[in-house]
Amino acid sequence: MKLNKAEKTGANTHELEILIEPAQLKDAISAVYRRDAKKYNVPGFRRGHAPRNLIEKMYGADVFHFDAVNDLFPQVYEEALKEASLEPISQPQVELDTISLDDGAVLKAVVIVAPQLEIGNYTGLEATRFVETVEDAVMDTELERMQERNARLLTREGPAQDGDIADLDYEGFSDGVPFDGGKGEHFKLTLGSGQFIPGFEEQVVGHTAGEEFDINVSFPEEYHAEDLAGKPVVFKIKLHEVQYKELPELDDEFAKDVSDFDTLDELKKDIRENLQKQLDEQADMEMENQLIEQIVETIEGEIPEVMYENRIDDMVRDFEFRLQQQGMNLETYMQFSGMDDAAFREGFKEQAEKQVKMRLALEAVVRLEGIVATEEDIEAEIARIAERFGMEADQVRNLMPSEQIAKDLAVNKAVDLVKEKAKVTDKPKEKEPAEGEKKAPAKKPAAKKAPAKKAAKTTKKADEKPEDAKAEAAVEQTEG
Repeated sequence: MKLNKAEKTGANTHELEILIEPAQLKDAISAVYRRDAKKYNVPGFRRGHAPRNLIEKMYGADVFHFDAVNDLFPQVYEEALKEASLEPISQPQVELDTISLDDGAVLKAVVIVAPQLEIGNYTGLEATRFVETVEDAVMDTELERMQERNARLLTREGPAQDGDIADLDYEGFSDGVPFDGGKGEHFKLTLGSGQFIPGFEEQVVGHTAGEEFDINVSFPEEYHAEDLAGKPVVFKIKLHEVQYKELPELDDEFAKDVSDFDTLDELKKDIRENLQKQLDEQADMEMENQLIEQIVETIEGEIPEVMYENRIDDMVRDFEFRLQQQGMNLETYMQFSGMDDAAFREGFKEQAEKQVKMRLALEAVVRLEGIVATEEDIEAEIARIAERFGMEADQVRNLMPSEQIAKDLAVNKAVDLVKEKAKVTDKPKEKEPAEGEKKAPAKKPAAKKAPAKKAAKTTKKADEKPEDAKAEAAVEQTEG
């Protein structure tokens, strides 16, 4: 391979001209012939035994050339990127310029790279940490969740009730004809969850296991399939089983069953401490976001649209995996939510754009401060991720390249630097008014110059670092 040219052609685009040299091309063509000769029928020869020159005579002299170039491309492209010191953020646009046995093949590839944005001030920023303490109502809710997780499922002998779990088969018909995506078998549906289109779950309530009945509903007017939008349909239902949850009593025995504690009071104390830790971490995360958003406001530079699309792809994959964990696939979810692919992806767009901008802003801080992660940092992080996910360190290394871990650690160090140099004020978090109560209007402040408009806050799990999210995604893809 020879890199003939590496030229910047736009703010974030480069064009590479890559030469596959004649000897390398000829070797690849020979390999393709040995692999694919059996695909070609030549009279007088058994498949796979015809001489190469006869196949080329019958099917064209270049019959194996293009597959040879395709086979070589990943290797020569990677080598060209390293030589040009480029890190692409998407698949390149590639065209084959010329090809011959004597001169080799010349490829042209248009590569999009991440931008190096200019940012304004990132030190001496101001932010508020809104602190709060765990309320008894939150404690009660967490205990109720623990009861739910440890509930027994019992068979409902009588009619199904709201909150029960129905095991059912369903098939949808429009004008007497089954429609695509409208069929399921032994689907576990929690009645009242709002998982299916309006009116469906309510019509299961009152029926008994073993019954077969019809449900009449209408698809939403904005449904993505035009032939079903706003149309009445009939679902044929077979109700196999109905179950309900029996919650355990909240007592010392419950504490012993679900934890390492001997008493309910000890369990409650541990829950309160963990909840308080989560609140504190969430307050820190929200404060960090305030600071980073201020840096985002100062961004100057062009961000390739593909970066937003890539982030949406990641979010869609994560959403789809979580649906699968709940026994549902994305197609069924979209069928019953009435969304098409475009509307579904649009729901992630705003958050994706914020996350991309925040990451790029922090990478700018990394660049300006010369922040790097040491080998010790990387090894410690690999050990931390391995422990969190119950993996061997080598498994983490195989799933997550050290270069990516180093980048994430550098970004985390940039966050720490911004916080260290910021002025942070603690303030009690204002409680949300109870249902039915009205929030007291704030006093009108004196007129003053309007501040620069801030980007909306980007939220994420308080206890999740960027590299944790990547590790989790990698583990999920492996397990899936």
